[in-house]
Amino acid sequence: MRTACLSLILVTACWALPFQQTVFLDFMMEDDAGSGVVPRIETEVPFGEPVGPKCPFRCQCHLRVIQCSDLGLKEVPADIPDDASLLDLQNNKITEIKENDFKNLKGLHALILVNNKITTIHPKALSPLTKLQRLYLSKNMLKDMPANMPKSLQELRIHENDITKIKKASFQGMSQVIVMELGSNPLKSAGVEAGAFADLKKVSYIRIADTNLSEIPKGLPSSLSELHLDGNKITKVTSSSLKGLKHLAKLGLSSNEISTVENGSLANVPHLRELHLDNNALTSVPPGLPDHKYIQVVYLHANKIAAVGTEDFCPPGFNAKKAMYSGISLFSNPVPYWEIQPITFRCAFDRSAIQLGNYRKK
Repeated sequence: MRTACLSLILVTACWALPFQQTVFLDFMMEDDAGSGVVPRIETEVPFGEPVGPKCPFRCQCHLRVIQCSDLGLKEVPADIPDDASLLDLQNNKITEIKENDFKNLKGLHALILVNNKITTIHPKALSPLTKLQRLYLSKNMLKDMPANMPKSLQELRIHENDITKIKKASFQGMSQVIVMELGSNPLKSAGVEAGAFADLKKVSYIRIADTNLSEIPKGLPSSLSELHLDGNKITKVTSSSLKGLKHLAKLGLSSNEISTVENGSLANVPHLRELHLDNNALTSVPPGLPDHKYIQVVYLHANKIAAVGTEDFCPPGFNAKKAMYSGISLFSNPVPYWEIQPITFRCAFDRSAIQLGNYRKK
């Protein structure tokens, strides 16, 4: 009787479905939801060959997700399944992307190459990836933007490389991009050529932080809702530099060398809600804040502001401003906080939204 029970248990285990990982990068598998896609199992194979779909040696494959991270690979594996949707090659030692590395991966949606040692990408290497939506190339050694990036891209992250210039043709035809991360590259003072973003008709988020930019890039897309230029060497904000950014809601300019915000600059960003100008060299509160209807958060701490007037933040009446301030930071400025009149913050949501403090010279 025991023998019969054991046999029954073994048969049941053999027919049980394999464990399915439901959290690993399943955000990339939205197209499979409800489609009935299951792993392809080969039922007839020659004697001695493994049963099931092919998978690169030492990699893990589930449905169309191919995970080959943290394996010490020096090149892209040659036997990647043709129907792969996501290919994860991060944290390896790959130095070069060759012409035919991705030649059969026409259905690939995401390619992750973060934290390798890539110095070269063949000009034709990315051409076959006509359905690629996400390309992650951060933390490598690239000196130039890759050529012929897929026009289908929606997200490009290429920060922490050795790129010194963003050329006009870098993003040509890439009208589907929504998110672009270009920070922590050694861009030169004017490292973004005029017109470099001209084709980015849908982009809403651009980050070019921690570089050597000395000015706000010209020709930024009007579709932007977030622009992060923190940690650069920008010295002033001009009216022309923000022209046309009518949808911008968040502007990050922290940790620059800004001493001037030209009058009329903030009028070009009528829907701005957050302005980060902390850790700069401003000597006064930027003009235009009282006329701004929607701004709610203004960071001005760690500047050189010596005085704050009663109409620097709020309009004389309450009709002009439609959103109350939820955060104003003025600490680490040489202004005597006890001399600031309480009426100065009459359009703040609550007094806890105001951050003041003593100024200490460094």
